[in-house]
Amino acid sequence: MLMNTEISGEEKVTCYPQQPHGGKLVNRVLTGDERDKAMERAKQLPYIMVDLEAVITLEMIATGVLSPNEGFMNEADYKSVLKEGRLANGLVWPVPLSFAPIGDKNRHVIQSLSVGDEVALVDESKEPVAILQLDDIFDYDRKFRAQQLFGTTDRDHPGVDSIYRRMGDTALGGPIQLLRRVHWGPFEKLRIEPKDTWKLFYEEKKFKSVGGFITGANPLHRGHEYIHRNALEEMDGLFVQPLVEMTKREYTRHEFRMLSYQAVLDTYYPKERTILSPLRVTYIFAGPREAVLHALIMKNYGCTHALIGRDHAGVGDFYDKYASHTIFDKFTNEELGIDIRLFHEVFYCTRCDNPATEQTCPHDDRYRINISGTGIRELLRYGVLPPKEIVRPESARIAMQGVQPKGVDEDRLAIAPIGKTIKSIFPYYLHSNGIGGSKRKRPLGVDELTIEDLEAAIKDIRENADRVYKEIFEEFSYVTDQLRSVQPEWVAETRESIYRQQEMVIENLKEKVDKAMDKSSDEFLYQDKSEAERELEVATKILQDIPAALRKADLEYRTWNPLPYRRYRGSDEE
Repeated sequence: MLMNTEISGEEKVTCYPQQPHGGKLVNRVLTGDERDKAMERAKQLPYIMVDLEAVITLEMIATGVLSPNEGFMNEADYKSVLKEGRLANGLVWPVPLSFAPIGDKNRHVIQSLSVGDEVALVDESKEPVAILQLDDIFDYDRKFRAQQLFGTTDRDHPGVDSIYRRMGDTALGGPIQLLRRVHWGPFEKLRIEPKDTWKLFYEEKKFKSVGGFITGANPLHRGHEYIHRNALEEMDGLFVQPLVEMTKREYTRHEFRMLSYQAVLDTYYPKERTILSPLRVTYIFAGPREAVLHALIMKNYGCTHALIGRDHAGVGDFYDKYASHTIFDKFTNEELGIDIRLFHEVFYCTRCDNPATEQTCPHDDRYRINISGTGIRELLRYGVLPPKEIVRPESARIAMQGVQPKGVDEDRLAIAPIGKTIKSIFPYYLHSNGIGGSKRKRPLGVDELTIEDLEAAIKDIRENADRVYKEIFEEFSYVTDQLRSVQPEWVAETRESIYRQQEMVIENLKEKVDKAMDKSSDEFLYQDKSEAERELEVATKILQDIPAALRKADLEYRTWNPLPYRRYRGSDEE
C-alpha cells in the first residue's frame, strides 16, 4: 500500500510503499548559516565531553536513523521504554536513548545545569559536535536499566558491563542539533543516509519492496546468502548493512568485513537490486530487544521487510536460541509498520548438497557443516580458509586479513578453545569417522580435541564434502541412464570382471565340495564336506551381491511401448 510520507523535513509529500517510524523522518542536522551561527553559540556554552559511542548515537538521531526520536529521552519515555518497550505515547520503541555522562568535569557541569538550558557536546578535540536543549534532568539507575533492558545484572553480559563503565548517575534529556559529522574514513564513499535511501529505492530504482538486512561482526557467509537469496526471490531490492565501529578486538576488523561483503556481492548478487552500505552504529548488546531496534532502523531507511536470522543480535548464552524471533510476538505488524521475515538457523547439508534449515532438511548432523560465526572467526584466526560450503573464498580470503591476533601461540592454541571451535562447525566430528561416516567406537570429548583434530576435520571436509552427493548421484545415474554412452565403460567392465572372478571361485568350491570327505582326519588341517558346503554357500551369496554391469541390451526391457516417435507426433504411417 502506498503511504504519504514526509521525508527529511521537505514540504513535498511523496508516495512511497513505506513510511518512517512515527510518520516523519527526523532531520536534526544543521547546515549553512544556521550551522555556522549555532557553532559560534556552542563555543560560548558550558560543554560536556562525549566519547565516540555517543558521537555515533548523536549522528544516528540527527540523520533520522532512530526516528521519531529527536534527541535523548526524558524520564517518562525512558522508563516506559524500559518497562513496556514503547514510548510514553504507546509507539513501539525497544531500547532507551539515554545520556548520563561520566567524569568529574562533566559531573560539575551537570550540577550547574537546569531544564531549559543548552549545553554543547564536544569530542576529544574539544570541538562542538552537537547542542543539547535540556527538557529533563533525572536520576539514572544503572541496575534498573540493566535488569529491565537485558534481563540480567551480570557484568559478564557486555551490555551490562557497558552501563557500569560508561554511564553516570544523572541523565539529561532533550532534542539535539548536530553541528559536525565525523568522517567515516574508508566507509565515507559507501555511506548512505535515510534521506538518500528513500529516493534511491522508490524514485530512482522504482522498487515496490525492499528487504533490509543488518549484520554484525562476521564476514559474509552462506547463511547470510541463504537469507538474501530467499528475499530476492520475492522482493524487488535487498539493502545490506554491515555494522561498523564498536566491535570487540578479536572480531574481524570492520574495513575487511565490508570488503568481504563487497567481493561476494560483486560476484554472486544481482547488482541493480542489491545495495551495500555500512551502518555506523553503537552495539547495545540488547539481544532480542536489539532485533526489534534493527527492524525499526531498517524501516527508517525505507525497507518494507526486515530479515531476521536465528541469532540476530545474540549475546552468548544469555538468551534463548530463538529469542530474537519470539520477541516479535509482542507486537503486531501494524504497529511495527514493517514486515518481519524470520529465518531459522542455516547450515550446509552435504546430503542435500545445499544450505538448509531444520524447516527444510530431514538429515541429522552426521552430514552437516554448521555455519557458526564464532567458529568461522576462529578458523580465520588459525589461518585456515573455512569450508567453501559455509563461506565463499572471496569473503574468507579478505576477512582473514582483518583478524588479529592470527595464528597460534607456542602451545598451538588460539583465543577460543579448539574443541569448541570444532564442535561449532563440524558437529559430526565428535561422534563420526568423517562426514557422513560410521560411528566412532568412543565419542570424543570437546576438551580432548587438539589442533590436529581441527586439521583432520578441515582435510576431511575439503576431500569429502563434495563426494557425498556426487557419489549418490553417480549411483543413481549408473542404474538409471538408458543412454549408456554417458556412463564410463570401466564401471561395467569392472563389475563384469568381479562377477567372472567370483564365478571362478564358485566353480572351484563346487569341485572342492565334491571331493571333500564327510569327516576330516584333522579339523585344524583339513575341511570336511559340511564346512566346504558352507564356504560355497557364502561365495554364492557374494555373487548375488555383486552389482549388475548394465549395458544397453540389458535395459531394453524398460522401453515398454515400442511405438516409433513419428506415431507419438501424430503421424498415421506405420
